[in-house]
Amino acid sequence: MKFIKLRARTAAGAFAVTAAAVLATAAPARAATYNVTDNCDVPWINCTEGDLWLLYNSTAYAVQDGQYVTSWAEFYGNVSDYWGTSQYQGSTLTTYRYVFNGNGNGAWQYVKNNAASVQNCSEVDNYRVYYNSGYEGHSQYFAHREPYGDCVLTNLDSTLKNENASEHFA
Repeated sequence: MKFIKLRARTAAGAFAVTAAAVLATAAPARAATYNVTDNCDVPWINCTEGDLWLLYNSTAYAVQDGQYVTSWAEFYGNVSDYWGTSQYQGSTLTTYRYVFNGNGNGAWQYVKNNAASVQNCSEVDNYRVYYNSGYEGHSQYFAHREPYGDCVLTNLDSTLKNENASEHFA
């Protein structure tokens, strides 16, 4: 009888040692999340500057005496989801959330479904802002500015005001 108990204890011990070895060699998954006010600040997005500005307030409340009194976020190119973007880097999931800058009203709020107006500051790129992520649903077109012209501040239409989720070159 002693032999059977010893064999059971030996098998259980070997299993415990094997399980501990497997757990010790497995790399723990980690996550890192950052807030950015410009999608060009995301390392895997290749751009130089944001051309399309989404502003927290509508045109009537965004600028006073020639100064912005609202927060904004800048974007370049196609953005499939204003919530942000994620990518695995090794065993770490890195996520960048898009937020309005700390300039005024709406400071540090998430961009998705919070913008009221848009300013297209590109000399060549036209954009569409969409109701849903993935360039789906109702959209509004924003033409590029004229060379050496001012960026035109435009309200989002009533469907897109505070219900905006993505943008695409138009």
